[in-house]
Parts: sequence; structure tokens; C-alpha cells
Amino acid sequence: MREQLMYQIPRKGLTVWRLYGIFNTLVAAILMGVVCFLTFYFEWPSFIFYIAIALILVVAITTIWLFPNIRWNHWRYEVREHEIEIQSGLFIIKRTLIPMVRVQHVDTSQGPILKKHDLANISISTAATTHIIPMLVTNDADSLRSRISILARVAEDDV
Repeated sequence: MREQLMYQIPRKGLTVWRLYGIFNTLVAAILMGVVCFLTFYFEWPSFIFYIAIALILVVAITTIWLFPNIRWNHWRYEVREHEIEIQSGLFIIKRTLIPMVRVQHVDTSQGPILKKHDLANISISTAATTHIIPMLVTNDADSLRSRISILARVAEDDV
């Protein structure tokens, strides 16, 4: 593989991914709480209770700490004059090259959690698919969206 890409997701993105992990853990904890209640109510074997507790711990460790750290370490991107390169993945690293001549439009999006942390996602649409660069600082996302738009327009003019 080529050298490491230039830009990484800001550290605040790691915080947001961890926050998403907390939400996932809460949902899993509610489900496991129901299982624990049913275990005591119907007098099921006690090992079911211990399995439910172990599952909550595994979900918490993986979604709050492990997966966000790995994702943050691997997510990189670079915008060049003729292409956009995105590197992503959790365990399998994927590098995607998007030619500027294929870019149809570029959007930024921001939900309530991203807005609270002053972050935004950039969506780069081609005829075939949409590629996302997540968790960029809002000002950086806006300027990158404008830059990609200008480069895509210039690339179209060259063809």
C-alpha cells in the first residue's frame, strides 16, 4: 500500500463515536435487563443471568472503547487535484479513490449530536454511490465541501 493519507478525523470525532457506543450499550443493557428479569421471574437457570451480564460488559468494552479507537486510527482522507482518497475500516482497511470527474455533488450533514460537538459529515455523491467523510469540524467540512466542488467543476471543464 501507499503511504499514509494526510488527514485524520479530529479527536472530537472519537468522542462522538464513543457517545454512540454508550447509546448502543444502553440499548443492550435494557434488553439484557429484561432477560435478567425473566430469569428471576420464571426461575430459569442462573447461568443465563451471568451470560447477560457478560454480554453487557463485552458490548460496553467493544462499542465504547475498542471499536471507536480502531476506527479513529484507521480513518484518513486526502483531497487532491484530480481525486479524493478515503481510507476506512475497522479490521479490514479499505482505500477508495474517487476521481474528481465522477463527483456529481457534495453535501454536508449535521445531526443534533454532531452539532453539539461542532462536527459535520461530508457526503460525496457519484453516479454509482455516495462516499462519506465523517466527523469533520464544521468550518473544515464547509471549506472542504467548497474545495471539492471547485475541483470537480474544474475537472469537468478539462474533459
